[in-house]
Amino acid sequence: MVKLNAIYTRTGDKGTTGLVRGPRRAKHDLRIEAYGSVDEANAFIGNARLAAPALPEIDPVLARIQNDLFDLGSDLATPGADQADAPYPSLRIRPVQTDWLEQQIDLFNADLAPLKSFVLPGGTPLAVALHLARTVTRRAERLVSALQEAEPETSPETLRYLNRLSDLLFVLARLANAGQTGDVLWVPGNYGDLDKPE
Repeated sequence: MVKLNAIYTRTGDKGTTGLVRGPRRAKHDLRIEAYGSVDEANAFIGNARLAAPALPEIDPVLARIQNDLFDLGSDLATPGADQADAPYPSLRIRPVQTDWLEQQIDLFNADLAPLKSFVLPGGTPLAVALHLARTVTRRAERLVSALQEAEPETSPETLRYLNRLSDLLFVLARLANAGQTGDVLWVPGNYGDLDKPE
């Protein structure tokens, strides 16, 4: 377990931060950007949980995801492979965690109507909060993709997990609207009165 006594250390005052192992890196380093965006996605999911009483069955799902995202952040903060004499293995996001997301997608998507258009991020407060979390997750996914290209030893499961998580958040946002406003659908070229001559 992690034990934190000091909240500030002053070690980052010159614009660098420490990883689980390896040399310190600039705070704008791609790896730091990647796990920082994972942390941001986690915060947005925490915000969505404030509205989750509207759909109580998803709160435990979001709670588990928040814990998984800490695992994923630790994975990204631990570059390189473990040494043979390491006292314990590094914490990594595991395929079983991604598989669980797929199970949740299948479960919650089962009763939703097929889509006939793209969905706009709107509707109920819970749906909007979940869409915000989804878009931040997509940004984290893009950064992890770039990180894997720059540092190929980065765990491929991190990208798989984020890809599946954004899909689940999309499904949950649809679910949040299903019994209320329904999907808020994109209507291409919908300019209304702007097209009418005066």
